[in-house]
Amino acid sequence: MALEIEHKFLVKGKDYQKLAKPTLYRQGYLSIDANKEIRVRMAGEKCFITVKSKINETMRHEFEYTIPAKDAKTMLNQLCKGLIVEKYRYCIPFKGMIWEVDEFCGDNAGLVIAEIELTTQGQPFEKPAWVGLEVSNDDHYLNAALALNPYKNWKK
Repeated sequence: MALEIEHKFLVKGKDYQKLAKPTLYRQGYLSIDANKEIRVRMAGEKCFITVKSKINETMRHEFEYTIPAKDAKTMLNQLCKGLIVEKYRYCIPFKGMIWEVDEFCGDNAGLVIAEIELTTQGQPFEKPAWVGLEVSNDDHYLNAALALNPYKNWKK
């Protein structure tokens, strides 16, 4: 069974932008509830459908499959609920691991989140200087949540 072990953090500053070239992501949700989601994603030229179910704050079952771009576009334009989440993703190597920094656009503009995926629960890792407060325990920062309640609507 596919397992995702992921930690999310807020990002400080813009130093990460010098470390990688971004890829545009567009993603929408065919189904969202408290413990599972079905997502359609266009990541540059690659397209996927993904099913996730929550185990705890940092662990999810994840099943992801490549789909044709035409299918992804149709699903995004006609079948998704909530907002289509758009972001630029930077994949940055650091101390033997890959950090993914998502710089959100549109109704989620101003939000920048760094994620790291681990291979085992409790695996140690070092944070780059631009990685700030951990928000793994706050479901508001999940992409599916941002599709339903975008960052522009948050009281800051």
